[in-house]
Amino acid sequence: MSALRLQHIKRHILPENKQTMAGALGTLTTHVLNTGMGVPAANIALVLYRQDSSTNAWTLITSGATNDDGRCPGLITKEQFTAGVYKLHFETAQYWASMGETSFYPYVEIVFTINDPEQKYHVPLLLSRFSYSTYRGS
Repeated sequence: MSALRLQHIKRHILPENKQTMAGALGTLTTHVLNTGMGVPAANIALVLYRQDSSTNAWTLITSGATNDDGRCPGLITKEQFTAGVYKLHFETAQYWASMGETSFYPYVEIVFTINDPEQKYHVPLLLSRFSYSTYRGS
């Protein structure tokens, strides 16, 4: 097995590599996969927002980028995570441009409702240059 593959596996196993954007494991995660190439989508800029229920305005929670495995675990701390409507905004045009490609979608926004913040929510994005899909994962 190649050294590069072993390093990739190591990132999935060792606890010190489970750091998150929020600094501690949270209850909301995402994972972006480039389905056209069959690889994780690394370095996609993303932003997490929560909608204000009285004004419908979006409030910035955090921003960051996917890691080498296409993940951003712990986007929000348990203390910040409340019931409500959230939005994940992914800068997909920048991602494709960094590989010398164009994309039909300049960005992808996934809007979802959290009813029970005690549960774990995983919101993956399956992405190609001309399509995308998402679902509630586990």
